[in-house]
Amino acid sequence: TKERLEWEIGFLTDTLCQGRATGTRGNTEAAFWIHRQFTNAGLLKFGESYAKRVYIRPGLVGHNIMGMIPGSSKRHKDSYIIIGAHYDHLGILDGKMYPGADSNASGIVALTSLADMFSTMKKDGRTYESNLIFVAFDAKEHSLAGSEALWKMIENGMLKDPVNGKTIRKEDIGFMVNIDQIGTTLVPVRETRRDYIIMLGNESLQPIKQEMINITNRFYSLNMDISLDYYGSENFTKVFYRLSDQRAFVDNKVPAVFFTSGITMNTNKTYDSPSSIDFPVLRKRIYLIYHWI
Repeated sequence: TKERLEWEIGFLTDTLCQGRATGTRGNTEAAFWIHRQFTNAGLLKFGESYAKRVYIRPGLVGHNIMGMIPGSSKRHKDSYIIIGAHYDHLGILDGKMYPGADSNASGIVALTSLADMFSTMKKDGRTYESNLIFVAFDAKEHSLAGSEALWKMIENGMLKDPVNGKTIRKEDIGFMVNIDQIGTTLVPVRETRRDYIIMLGNESLQPIKQEMINITNRFYSLNMDISLDYYGSENFTKVFYRLSDQRAFVDNKVPAVFFTSGITMNTNKTYDSPSSIDFPVLRKRIYLIYHWI
């Protein structure tokens, strides 16, 4: 519901979370909140904990929060979709807190909502073949250290399926979805449409899958204004496609899709607050991504 999204973004941008800078108490508060959401959704842990350490530099350690929903097919398959969003932000600088409502509390509430929705779907007996791995990345603001750490786990054979203990390989990953800054309607693709979303990387999918976003949009009567490039610029599309946590997957030839509502004048400012979020449109975007996946 819109009210639930408002409460959740309100929590993540509260002074308790202190802007969620990696390595701070506020970041830990946010991590524990995500941990609780994954627990409530019944996600399986990778090992003994949802948290996986991210070593950034001496004296600074972050934590990715990871969990999995097994596919619903009778035979457990070696097919995985990774869905991610970063939860860290700038924290407190020069005595001023940077709440990061759009960047990226909006992406995190989308991630936890999707985990809850797919968990409910599984409990209701709806089937899907791929296993869904949900990752709340830390340290995006430190050169994408969280997503790089996840890729190193995959590359080094350290990511094990919680169901059967088998190593999850690069070739087992169908695609990766990253959600970053998805909450505002401040920079619409077309001035006449506020219910828009930008999806980059659609061309990385198999040709038969590339029309799926438009089919989903029509079939579920969401009728959103979908842009498959960054405001019509080929060069900015290429640059922006590599600026967030999908980059490690793009660089290693894993299909990766990036959902966003674009950089705004509020990005990385102290006034990136819940008041800038368009909650009805955020809710609609989450439904589009859910049905598309």
